[in-house]
Amino acid sequence: MVLNYVIIVFMNIGLHDSDKTRFPNLALMKLSAYHKGLGDTVSFFSSFERYDKIYSSKVFTFTSQDPFLYGNSIEKGGTGYDLISVLPDRIEHVCPDYSLYGINYSMGFLTRGCIRNCSFCVVQKKEGAIREHADIEEFLRHKSVILLDNNVLAHSHGLSQIQKIEKLGVKIDFNQGLDSRLIDMQIAKTISRLKWIRFIRTACDNKSQIPAVKKAIENLAKCGVKPYRIFCYLLVDDIDDAYERTEILRELGVDIFAQPYRDIESNKDPSYKQKEFARWVNHKAIFKSTRWHDYKKKYDNLPELKAAGQLVF
Repeated sequence: MVLNYVIIVFMNIGLHDSDKTRFPNLALMKLSAYHKGLGDTVSFFSSFERYDKIYSSKVFTFTSQDPFLYGNSIEKGGTGYDLISVLPDRIEHVCPDYSLYGINYSMGFLTRGCIRNCSFCVVQKKEGAIREHADIEEFLRHKSVILLDNNVLAHSHGLSQIQKIEKLGVKIDFNQGLDSRLIDMQIAKTISRLKWIRFIRTACDNKSQIPAVKKAIENLAKCGVKPYRIFCYLLVDDIDDAYERTEILRELGVDIFAQPYRDIESNKDPSYKQKEFARWVNHKAIFKSTRWHDYKKKYDNLPELKAAGQLVF
């Protein structure tokens, strides 16, 4: 009698979160779920541990390389590394392992890609045109969910999923913001009925968007959404332009969050001026009590920085 044996070899998997921010890495949570499903041992990378395979994910291009991350068994992915690598479908469409970061909310994409082609954004280069990606129930395991879509309102699947979310009654946050140019009265009525974790997010990246932002706020107000419930990302490149948008948004009563511009190609750090302007906007106690022209005066007493040409506002 011949006996056939199947030998199953389980692997020790190391997950490397290059960015080490307070925000969970979705790709690593999916990899964790996939490998745990195979029976593998999964843990966060440690330079003192020996692994059969290491996955390193990097979202931001400005994140420095980890000097302890080396070897032949490393697979790297994410925008911080390149715009090509993606998870295979068998991993992309598993429910993330939320226990990896110990979070009590779900995360995922309903759509991928975008209809816009903004010069400061890599979404079109990395993901292409907007398309259907997943159903909310594929990754929904909690009463709250953070959605990472780049322009969910621009696709019929995204709109139908929003209607489904309303029926499910879960709390949501579209973390990347909603396109104000698409918030007409019909959409305003729909999103006003949703349960939001905190804010309804949008953006005002340049002066051409101001009329659309104003109209979106007006439409939402007619549906009972107060301006203070709207969170607006503000791109900071030219300071005068950013200041003009800031003061308009201040008058509209929305919550502003300034983000200094970083050139995608050169990956050059934002200037000192851009960082200080963002600090003025984002430090709410300062923003509410001090106007920009008064805030920047304090640097007049720092001649060594002025001499270096860093404080010419």
